[in-house]
Amino acid sequence: MASNSSSKQFTTEEVARHNKEGDLWITIDSKVYDLSKFAGLHPGGPNVLFANSVAGQDATEAFFGLHRLEVLHRPQYARLQIGTIQGEEPTIKPLGPGEASKVPYAEATWLADGFQSPYYTDGHRKFQKAVRTFFSEVIQPAALECEEKGKRIPQEVVDKMAEVNLIAMRLGPGKHLKGRTLMNGIVTPEEFDYFHELIINTELARFGTRGFVDGLLNGIVIGVPPILNYGSPELQARVVPDILNGKKFLALAISEAFAGSDVSGLQTTAVRDGDFWVVTGTKKWITNGVFSDYFTTGCKTETGFTVMLIERNDNVDTKAIKTSYSPTAGTAYVTFDNVRVPVANTLGPVGNGMSVILSNFNHERWMVTATALAAQRVVVEECLKWATQRMVFGKPLSSQAVIRAKLGLMISRVEAAQSWIEHITHQMNNMTYAETASKLAGPIGLLKAFVTKCGSETATDASQVFGGRALTVSGMGKVIENYHRTVMFDAILAGAEDVLADLGVRQAMKKMPPSSRL
Repeated sequence: MASNSSSKQFTTEEVARHNKEGDLWITIDSKVYDLSKFAGLHPGGPNVLFANSVAGQDATEAFFGLHRLEVLHRPQYARLQIGTIQGEEPTIKPLGPGEASKVPYAEATWLADGFQSPYYTDGHRKFQKAVRTFFSEVIQPAALECEEKGKRIPQEVVDKMAEVNLIAMRLGPGKHLKGRTLMNGIVTPEEFDYFHELIINTELARFGTRGFVDGLLNGIVIGVPPILNYGSPELQARVVPDILNGKKFLALAISEAFAGSDVSGLQTTAVRDGDFWVVTGTKKWITNGVFSDYFTTGCKTETGFTVMLIERNDNVDTKAIKTSYSPTAGTAYVTFDNVRVPVANTLGPVGNGMSVILSNFNHERWMVTATALAAQRVVVEECLKWATQRMVFGKPLSSQAVIRAKLGLMISRVEAAQSWIEHITHQMNNMTYAETASKLAGPIGLLKAFVTKCGSETATDASQVFGGRALTVSGMGKVIENYHRTVMFDAILAGAEDVLADLGVRQAMKKMPPSSRL
């Protein structure tokens, strides 16, 4: 908060008189700041303030060529404001709670003024505003801190998510929502559809914190559906409520050192011993595995691939894997050492685990695609802002044709992907679970491969737009640095890019009509 003295008004002539060492004022967007004592603490040294001829002058252009708006709102800098310029009003303001950006293409078209959509209702719009407000007030502060320090999501944040049933909503529509009050009653369980979930996935990826996107309990999103769809009623009643209420955590444990996209190559074994399975093996790259209480696990049995729910005990060991994104995701190496698992924890028929996992992949890949696309749109907004405010050769960066060309490609990619994902989401709303598994596996695979390929290209273009700032983990280019460093996660998680593109084509080939010839 700025001090009470910030209500004072000055003329530009008064500010101009404070232009020397020990007596230094500047103006930023009509607000007057006294930097007399701060100048010596300036990260670039006091000479920067004089060399750029901003002492006693309007420093708006110079400031936003170096710093983000959020800097002015930090307490240690906000208190430097001593007043405003007489007769002038600030023009640069942060977005209010739930407010949509006015930057072109910063939002999906359905959120832009004057645009219509066949998919979204007024109910979706109210839901989106409530979700954005919740994320900005509750999730964003935790996301920024956890991403930087590598800490897991705080329990108090999990509890607040559970209060509005955000954890349950991240699983999509279904019986698990029955009887729950969603987002304080803005939408009923019966009304909730995949566009509501698409909104959630879009909002959670808006902070430039890729590790925290996975750390926001993605293990539950991808690991609970097999329990809901294939677990016994008794198993569901025992474990699901605590998970959806934020009391317990879960991870999907499929990938191994020798089995990534090739799920059939896994080597973790489960041997029947009376009413128990005895599980031995290791899993790798398990999201949220570090702090999970349960593991939805793929195992090799005598009769084939089988999925079961394993509860953490003394024979289950997890170790953090150091990756190129934040440890907040809880990525783990999991070891099962003769773990005894009740046969009642089996998910689906023994030997039919491939069907369990493959049907589960569609929702997971769609979710990863949604968050990947949302992150790309944030990059587009960052680049449009920077190209407008960055001055080069006396003109905005956007005056360069090569920069406009890059921006045009970025925009085209996100808009094309947005249309495709909304089309797929509409099909999900109008298909049964079985129909989705049979008809959308190929299209979702192709969509994910397209979006992640676009992401890689956008990361490269954005880095060129921001130049050296795209290499720093803080400051003006921090969002671009995080995105460029972590963009390949989306291209690998839930199925590698090339594998999914091939899956989409193979699915299409299976449906080629015999009567079709050139």
